[in-house]
Amino acid sequence: MDLIGKIKKIGETKEFGANGFRKRELVITTQEQYPQFVPIEFVQDKVSLLDVLQVGQEVKVSVNIRGREWISPEGEARYFVSLQGWKIELMQPVVANTNTPPPAPQDNFETMPDNNTNGNTEEAEDDLPF
Repeated sequence: MDLIGKIKKIGETKEFGANGFRKRELVITTQEQYPQFVPIEFVQDKVSLLDVLQVGQEVKVSVNIRGREWISPEGEARYFVSLQGWKIELMQPVVANTNTPPPAPQDNFETMPDNNTNGNTEEAEDDLPF
């Protein structure tokens, strides 16, 4: 599954346990009518994928959906879902700031005379039936 959005936050790498399990979180904001803030986990060797990214970049992130069960000390089962990222693509190339303004838009159309006025500058009469 792929998600597209702008990077809102890049977390720090955290290590857990004696085995050195590594985890890092990326949060993207989707660009739709109701934007969503989606946290995505990167684990082990995939945490390094985030090293070259910056907040504000638009990315496409390939994720796997992971679900797990946790039994509380009281014996109650709880279920969790996470998105685990495994690939990231930049949607726009990073352009160096050259401090030059973008080119001004140009009109690529000709002004056509109004067929209803027959060349007169006065407003044509409305010949609609209602």
